[in-house]
Amino acid sequence: MDSFTSYSVSMEEVHHIHKLDAPSGTAITLAEQIIRHLRRVKKWNLEDENDPFSIHIHARREGEAKGHHSVRYESEVDVITLNHDVKSRDAFASGALLAARFIMNRTGIFGMKDLLKL
Repeated sequence: MDSFTSYSVSMEEVHHIHKLDAPSGTAITLAEQIIRHLRRVKKWNLEDENDPFSIHIHARREGEAKGHHSVRYESEVDVITLNHDVKSRDAFASGALLAARFIMNRTGIFGMKDLLKL
């Protein structure tokens, strides 16, 4: 393997059965960030696991799952997996409160880069 381009990329996300959107906004944001940095990948999809030019997102809705996101890079010789597991829905409330405090007394359109000062 001579470069990172030999890796296929896929994602899995799991949320509770009441969540209406699939994939989640977090999964889409992760996929779009990967697409910006990995030239051969052009899009994400929910259907085709074997398209070498897209990131397949496997979106599952199970019970009262709080949230799980996994990004998997796989080559012929190894697998690299990055996971994020939510222990409590309080994590989402904390983020919402942080964003609300940031936006107070401001006008305009802001994104996560603004909030996190990246």
